Amino acid sequence: MKNSVRGLLLVTGGMIAGALISASLAAPERAARTVLPLDEIRQFTDIYGAVKQYYVDPVEDKKLMKEAISGMLQGLDPHSAYLDENAFNELQEGTTGEFGGLGLEVSSDPSGVKVISPIDDTPAARAHMRAGDIIFKIDGKIVKDLPLNDSVKMMRGKPDTPIELTVLRKGSSTPITVKLVRAVIKVKSVKSKPLDDQMGYIRVSQFQERTASELAKALDALNKSGNLKNGLVLDLRNDPGGLLNAAIGVSAAFLPKGTLVVSTKGQTADAKKEFLTTPQDYQVVREDAAIAKLPATTKTMPIVVLVNGASASASEIVAGALQDHKRATIMGTKSFGKGSVQTVIPLRGEAKNTAIKLTTARYFTPSGRSIQAKGISPDVEVKDTAEGNFLDLDIREADLANHLEVPEAKDDKAKAAKPASEAKPDASGIKETVEPISSKSKKAPKFYKYGDPDDYQLNQAIAYLKKEDAKKNQPAAGTQEIQLEGGIKMKIEPVK
Repeated sequence: MKNSVRGLLLVTGGMIAGALISASLAAPERAARTVLPLDEIRQFTDIYGAVKQYYVDPVEDKKLMKEAISGMLQGLDPHSAYLDENAFNELQEGTTGEFGGLGLEVSSDPSGVKVISPIDDTPAARAHMRAGDIIFKIDGKIVKDLPLNDSVKMMRGKPDTPIELTVLRKGSSTPITVKLVRAVIKVKSVKSKPLDDQMGYIRVSQFQERTASELAKALDALNKSGNLKNGLVLDLRNDPGGLLNAAIGVSAAFLPKGTLVVSTKGQTADAKKEFLTTPQDYQVVREDAAIAKLPATTKTMPIVVLVNGASASASEIVAGALQDHKRATIMGTKSFGKGSVQTVIPLRGEAKNTAIKLTTARYFTPSGRSIQAKGISPDVEVKDTAEGNFLDLDIREADLANHLEVPEAKDDKAKAAKPASEAKPDASGIKETVEPISSKSKKAPKFYKYGDPDDYQLNQAIAYLKKEDAKKNQPAAGTQEIQLEGGIKMKIEPVK
């Protein structure tokens, strides 16, 4: 890891979730051209002086300035923040995949701290924390009025020390007490395993420095064992994002060299960029060179990408790129909708070990779609279980206070006017619709671990891949219906 996070884009939300870049403060000549709002500056100094003179206790200038900066950034959007020395160090640790704490990706919420996603194989995941949970007490202290960074500090601590969270959860009429023990969080970014019928499974839980190289190793091993012949399931569920470079590298494993993955648009020239599947856009560590050496089958094999409401930012970039280029079928539920880029700007002078995390751009899929507050809609919608979603949670970027809006273009409004049930032709020229799962069942959804044999959505993805050849070989006339597991029916009919 470099001394700073300069050059890295963070695409994540919460503790580390979004698209991250690093930069230095504006050059002096540019700063000199900035017109300062004198009336507002006078108002600020009046308030500053009043606090210094009349507040019940003396307050140090350093604290006042820190709180002013923190409040200014916090009021912009959910992902801009002041990073003190500890928070800055923790962010850098998070991009390398090892840090201390509970294993939660979080964002601010008027009621406390909102969970975006628990990280696999961490105390939070083992305690069954869920996306959408609201943490409103930490060790008995109400945190709704605290800055997010302060709440995060309270959750972090020495390994093997206990902590108690009081959680509000949709579907529960009373608060839930969750007792956990802090641990050193070592996030394994990529996991893989062979599936039956010469298929493979790869789960990416977070986009880190070595994610692309780890993915290359997993793909190479599955290919050598013959488990890419009939397709791959790429699991991005509950993936809150991470480094943009890693997202481009993962996309490069499945798309031809030089293909557009994502573009960014912001106020400055530096914020207007296109990122392609080329080494200069994705290579972070030397081992990333393995992406370019992957066998040709990784560019042609059938792929199903699994997403859900906790798939955010970098994972949405990958899903959006593969969807736009018709390289994969996206399956699951609509993603989180985190479509903004954060730049980490280290501060100078005595504050050199601190930084600000500032939203500097929105990102767009290859076709020009903005995901901000909208998310990626799956090609085939499949709930968490045959009985429906876990706790029927529906927490998205659009639900966060001060979230960025994207002005709708005319064609966006025209698309929004079309019935949601209207099917679109896919790459094979076939129109596909999926009947909703019956809501008559009273059976409660059963939680499962992603990748386990009883993983309902994974089993649907496997069934879909098995039907792929049959789907492509259907005659041009007549309607066909195929049955997936769990009562899902797929109608296949010619496009009129």
